[in-house]
Parts: sequence; structure tokens; C-alpha cells
Amino acid sequence: MPDTNRRTFLKTVGVAGAATMVGGAGVVGADEHGSDDGAGAAVRVVHASPDAPNVDVYVDGSKVLSDVPFRAVSDYLSLKAGTYTVKITAAGDPETVAFEGDVTVEDADYTVAAVGELSEDTFAPLVLEDAPSAPAEGKAQVRLVHASPDAPAVDVTVKGADLTLFDDVEFGEHSDYVEVPAGDYTLEVRGATEKDDGDVVATFDVTVEAGMSYTAFATGYLTPDDEPEDRAFDLLVAADGSGMDEKAGEDEKEKEAAVRAVHAIPDAPNVDVYVDDSKVLSDVPFRAVSDYLALPVGEYTVTVTAAGEPHTVVFEETLTVEKGAYTVAAVGELSEKTQMPLVLADDATKPADDTAKVRLVHASPDAPAVDVTVKGADLTLFDDVEFGERSDYVEVPAGDYTLEVRGATDCDDGDVVATFDVTVEGGMAYTAFATGYLTPDDEPSSCPFDLVVASDATTKGETDDSSNGKDGEDGDY
Repeated sequence: MPDTNRRTFLKTVGVAGAATMVGGAGVVGADEHGSDDGAGAAVRVVHASPDAPNVDVYVDGSKVLSDVPFRAVSDYLSLKAGTYTVKITAAGDPETVAFEGDVTVEDADYTVAAVGELSEDTFAPLVLEDAPSAPAEGKAQVRLVHASPDAPAVDVTVKGADLTLFDDVEFGEHSDYVEVPAGDYTLEVRGATEKDDGDVVATFDVTVEAGMSYTAFATGYLTPDDEPEDRAFDLLVAADGSGMDEKAGEDEKEKEAAVRAVHAIPDAPNVDVYVDDSKVLSDVPFRAVSDYLALPVGEYTVTVTAAGEPHTVVFEETLTVEKGAYTVAAVGELSEKTQMPLVLADDATKPADDTAKVRLVHASPDAPAVDVTVKGADLTLFDDVEFGERSDYVEVPAGDYTLEVRGATDCDDGDVVATFDVTVEGGMAYTAFATGYLTPDDEPSSCPFDLVVASDATTKGETDDSSNGKDGEDGDY
């Protein structure tokens, strides 16, 4: 019996933040295509080719999307009606062209889905007009795009109801929109038969809202073990229509978590990070802190691999996130086989405007339990924090501090092993990561002890990840 999979529901980017819209790309070629009359076109891109790498997308020679992973769905881009040359290349490699051709758009909304396989030379864009009309009151409308290269033609039925939503849809084709009452559904994907009663190969739970239009993309491989990439069959459901962006965005924010990653394993190489088989971060160096990525609440498989080596797995774990902000810190040592994810709930409650709050994560494998005191003040911020643990948040007045890291003692007066100058701003929350080795000459890598201070998500609306430790390296990638 097939498993029921968590729906992959997205309004914008498949794993939000993974596909980067290039600055200035909101309106492309406005002076060279069509006239100023009419509403213009809105076009988004879906990466649905299971054996293709992350890609860059160019329109008339201008890069409009960067490093788009498999199963990502971009925002809508504004275009004048007309004909454009669209080029899709391997990410960061403009000479490796997967597709180049002309696409014509009118004053409407469109999805350009990259489907097929590079290995079979079938990679091509499928151009779809999105939601040309609104559904009836109280209803949603849904269509299916079959983008799974090794799957046969499919029927999609509703579990527990005598209802076939989509009939005999073949690979590379799409159904018409079908109206359904708003609500929750379990969809059964079957091999197509005349009576729509073929074997169920996968089931998916999907929620559709009144007044919304959706496209369900059947993606990945039914039998990934026999294919060039290990990307399993899944259903990606995206809300259609540029005019629905604001409504869908507001609704989805109520169901989203914000998750960032920290590389704190001192003897690990640069790494790639995958969420449910989609690469969301590439070539992440030691001590880097990512931006927050938006994820629908639910359960995910998080895989960390050596950069550029997807089969060299550092760790793979199942992560469940609710609404809120999280930090996933990779800690431990590869050489000792102690690497693991440390999942932290980030306190998004904004402190007073003249107050900051700070916590400590101990990620230095050769350091003992530590106390952290403030130089020149009789104040212990963090007491007896051991490796692999974190303190609670501590509130302090905004300002400049010199922090003293000491070996933990009962009186918090152990020898000072390191000092760091830190500035904290009012209304902000921070996490300080103690990273590297106290005695790097005796360890498998020469990464010295350092403090990386990253600002946490708060209700102030900031997710700035600037580090203000001594030498900490963080940033976006």
C-alpha cells in the first residue's frame, strides 16, 4: 500500500529562498517588446527536470533567476506581451545550456515549467497559461501537470469518493482546470485505465481554498533506484495567478516556519544542504550562518553533504517544524563521528527597545564546559554550558561588551581562555556560537576558537545575520 505523503504546497519558491530573483529583473525587456497598453504578462518558472542540476534562467540575455533547485517555483516576473528568448543554463555556468528558445506571451499569467531529462535529451519548457478565469464562489480550481519521466499516463482520483479529478494525463501534458469545493482531499495517483481503477502508486493530502487556482506538478521518479538521480515521485502544488500572490502569501505565512542553518563542525569541509532532496544551500563554509528560509510547517528530511558530492553524507535527519523560527546548527566532529544537528527554537519575542537578549551555543569540541562573564563587571551571562548544549536567552542592556570565556567553575572564576568584543542593539535577539578548537594544533583541522554572533528572528521583523564576533564568518550563499 502506498504511503500518504505530506503535500508539498508552495506559493512562490519551492523551498523558499532557494531560487534567487536577480535584482532589477522584475520587469524584463519593457522597452523592446510590445507597447505600454494592457496589463502585461506575468511569468513564473518551475524546475521540474529530475536529473538536471540547479539552473540559472535568462530572458533576452539578462539573468532573472539564479541557482534554482529542482522542484522550485519562482515568483511571477512582469513582462510586456511579446516574444522573448529564454535560456536555461547550469547554475553558475552560462556556457552549459540546457535549453534556449523563443517564448511568446500575451497579456496573461504564465508558468514555464522545465520538464524532461537532460540524460535523454528531452529537457524542454512547457508553457502554461495560468488561471484565465476565477473559480465559482466557494470553490477552487486545480489542474495537473505530468512531469515524472518514468511514470505512465495517470488518473488521479479522490480517496473515499467516486470522483476522478484527472483522466489519462501523459508525461509532458497537462489537464484542464477542474473545479472542486474548497477543503481537504486525499489524492490517489493511479496508472491510467479506462475505468480509472488502476493500481494506486502514491497518495497525497492536499488542501485547497475557496477562490484559489492551483497547479499540481507530478515530479520526480516512480522508481528512482533505476534512474540517473535519486529524486522520488512527489506532488508539488502551487497557487496560480499573479493576482493571488498577496492573498496566498498572507494565508501561507500563518502556516510557515523560518529555518536557518549554521555550519559549526570544525573538521568538516564546505557543505551542501538539501531539504526533501532539493538543494537549498550550496558550498557552505565553516562558521557560515544562512539567511532564514521559509518552509510550510511539517516534517522534512534534511541532508547535509560534502559540497559538490551528494553521496558523501555528513548527516541526514528528519526535522519537524511548527510555526516559528528555528536554527539548525551542524555540530560535532567528522573525525570522531559525533556530527549531528542541534535544533534550536529561536525566541522571536522582541525585547524592549533599550534591551537585547543573547544566548550561547557551545560548539567547540575540545573545550570544556564554559562560563561567560563580562569584563569589568560582576556579571556572569552564561553558566556551565557544556559542548553540544545551549543556554537560555539572557536579557542585557543594549551596548558594547567584552565577553570573557572561562573554564566553568563553581564561582565562575576560571581561567580566561578567550575574550571577544561584542555589540548588541536594543530590540534584538542574538545567538553566540562558540566554535573551532581551543588547541587547534592538536586537532584534525586548524580552525581556532572563535565566537560567531548572529542576530535571530524577532517580531521586529529583522532576520539580519550579521556576525559581530571577533573573526566569525557568516553570510548568504
